[in-house]
Amino acid sequence: MKRNGQPSTIIAHMGHGAHAIADNAPNAEELSHEGWTKLSDAAQSFAAGTTDFDYLFPELVGKPDAHLPAGSEDEVNTTVAALNALGNAMIDQEPPADDRSSPIPPVYTYWGQFVDHDLTAATDNDSVISIRDTPLPPLDPDQVRDLLKNARNPALNLDSVYGDGPFAPQPADPAQIAVPYQTEDRAKLRVGALTPVEVGVRIPPVDDLARDLPRRADKVPLVGDARNDENLVVGQLHVAFLRFHNAAVDWVRVNEPQRSGLSDVFLRARDLTRWTYQWLCVHDFLRTITVPDVVDFVLGGDSGLLDRVYMPLEFSVAAYRFGHSMVRGAYDWNRNFGRPGNNTLPDASLALLFRFTGVGGLGNNPTLPSNWPIEWNRFVDKDSLFADRFARRIDTHLSLPLSQMVNQSAGETGTPDLIALLRHLARRNLLRGYRLNLPTGQAVADELGLPQLTADEIAGDDPVATAVRQGGFDTRTPLWFYVLRESEVKAQGNALGALGSRVVAETLIGQLRLDPSSYLRQSSWSPSQGVLLPDGSPVDTIPAFLRFAGVL
Repeated sequence: MKRNGQPSTIIAHMGHGAHAIADNAPNAEELSHEGWTKLSDAAQSFAAGTTDFDYLFPELVGKPDAHLPAGSEDEVNTTVAALNALGNAMIDQEPPADDRSSPIPPVYTYWGQFVDHDLTAATDNDSVISIRDTPLPPLDPDQVRDLLKNARNPALNLDSVYGDGPFAPQPADPAQIAVPYQTEDRAKLRVGALTPVEVGVRIPPVDDLARDLPRRADKVPLVGDARNDENLVVGQLHVAFLRFHNAAVDWVRVNEPQRSGLSDVFLRARDLTRWTYQWLCVHDFLRTITVPDVVDFVLGGDSGLLDRVYMPLEFSVAAYRFGHSMVRGAYDWNRNFGRPGNNTLPDASLALLFRFTGVGGLGNNPTLPSNWPIEWNRFVDKDSLFADRFARRIDTHLSLPLSQMVNQSAGETGTPDLIALLRHLARRNLLRGYRLNLPTGQAVADELGLPQLTADEIAGDDPVATAVRQGGFDTRTPLWFYVLRESEVKAQGNALGALGSRVVAETLIGQLRLDPSSYLRQSSWSPSQGVLLPDGSPVDTIPAFLRFAGVL
């Protein structure tokens, strides 16, 4: 895709879950009327180069025993009903006890979501016919490859932050600028300002109002990917990336004065920001959420499972969705919506974190109000004494609000049953994996040379056991559920298991290996060669990243 004749990486108005469809794909015209976005018509929704989705384990394609049952219409209907029952059983029916907490701080949940938006778009369409059909047979793998295109370059290159860059031709209408740069300093990104309000107290530093996404008058975020405004946590993380880059510009000007040109300063700051982010994805994020040694195993191999640039479906539709189980129903957000006890509310519910976004209306304010910016210290402390300052365990139980995601059905019409499906994350994930013909967890374990979980381990003895056994999923298990159960059984929910760790690490590290501009291709670059904190220490953890950005 191009904008004004230039390659573009913007997804300015494509909401979470939009699908892209190749114009020459079979039934393209018909599917375009069912919620798919034809690439030729996409200029008003997004303008981005597309890459392929494909299967990470092609040897399993076309093997019936490596997939869930789908031989006849009755078998399809039975499997779909069983998947719906399993999805319902996975949702907590009441707020969970504190013992559902993991040792992983919540920032990793939303760092993972930010990474997902940097890598992929178009796997999660809540309005596409692919999860609404009756019956709902798995698509032929070749049809999946033809129809489904990734509207992101899976390179961990922060295109959602930088868009087309500060020197690309700009639209004549300023309202159409997707990623604005500062007029007075084109090397820096624009950051939005908070709206001062009298409710609660302002969050320190009280005079620092540059803590919202830049927005149009209608509250639409001016960012390279509108999905980064879908909840307030990932929105505040995007703000941190904007500010990190701007701080990197200042650092380059002070510490590398030979870089005097505007373009040279911008490109250097962008590279340092990207490489820091990529290094943290491998050495902080991956090392936190995977089993010990898997990162070193993948880094130490001559080559990984990826042999070209594409996005594996087993990663994007199954294994990487482990983060959904880590989402809490409420967070200790800041001193107004969390501790101490003299605040506005005792916590910030997930519903409120969706409300204080552009789509949610920002509480009827033009920008984020001054009582709502995050206090990141509550999201990064690995030694906190408070259970709600940690993510939930990686397991087969999802927080109750994830079955009632009103934003996911915004603007939809249909029967109450259809609307309920679109709002129910667990059911959607399971049905999507089936529709896109993903292999079972057992088949993937065999391909990786890993021991399979036993039928008893898959079924467990918790509230989902009945749905697992009745659906026959204890021996042929949906890959997403298998990854979650493996974590639960083998790592007590404190990290991914061996299979989930391999698929996630192979995909993220593989994309970096295939990107000639990544930190892995820069002669052993490390944060000691990047921007430094005021005390001279490197930015080698996510908290250090937030400190350099000036938000922690």
